[in-house]
Amino acid sequence: MPLFPFTQIEAPWPLGPPDGRYLVRADGAHRESAPTHVLLFATLGAAPRPGRLQRRSRPAAPEPDPAPVATGRATVIEVAEPFVDAAAAARWLAAAGEDVLATHLRVLERALHSFRVVTADPYAEPLHRERLLVARVGFGEGEEVAGGRWREARELLPPSASRRRSHVLEPQARLAGALGGHVPLLVCEELALRARRDLDSGRDRAAALQLRIALDAALTELPAYAVLRARVEELQGLRNGVDDAAGAALARGLVDAELEAVGHALARLEAALRARAASEQ
Repeated sequence: MPLFPFTQIEAPWPLGPPDGRYLVRADGAHRESAPTHVLLFATLGAAPRPGRLQRRSRPAAPEPDPAPVATGRATVIEVAEPFVDAAAAARWLAAAGEDVLATHLRVLERALHSFRVVTADPYAEPLHRERLLVARVGFGEGEEVAGGRWREARELLPPSASRRRSHVLEPQARLAGALGGHVPLLVCEELALRARRDLDSGRDRAAALQLRIALDAALTELPAYAVLRARVEELQGLRNGVDDAAGAALARGLVDAELEAVGHALARLEAALRARAASEQ
């Protein structure tokens, strides 16, 4: 019997798509082509819904217990190239790690992005490695993994965050400044975050278009900071490459050179924003 590799994750919220099994084909593939992955969605520990006759409000306890919450589980099964024997599967599992998880998370994020679009829900939560409760990799027979079981699996521990104490405290200081009205939040900061999410999720065309808007905003907002003069000049020099990539994104997918230009420009914009944050400490 063939053995199929899979990744299973759990997130601290329901993922969105209705519980069930979904076939995934390569982006743009013909509907008759073979699927590359099977996705399983499940909601765990859902709190019971209030009855229809229950009042809209009720008295609250002075010290209420935490409300029970549901979590979401998703399993990404790779069906395009199964293992022919247990020995090959075991060798794969011994070497499988964060790279396998990252590849399967992109498949999962594509599904969640599709769900956001088809439901017109701008508030659906994206996934990120650091926000996962559990991440597992493993293998099993077809019906076995489709039923949430496996032949062999192991849990991946979250990557260690080796950051200096000053870096840990920095967000708290910036948050206090922003809430206190001392540190303005820039439009380009939010737009850059959106571009990064699109790029990391494989939505290259959306990333290019989002970055063009983020760069426009940055070139308007950042010149107010004298300490960023050299960085603003650098971003201005990257403008043409971003414009070309965004123009191409309207008509087709990005070629390697255009994608590289988007990634480089976004990284430099993020560096400028970090320098701006450091100057405010």
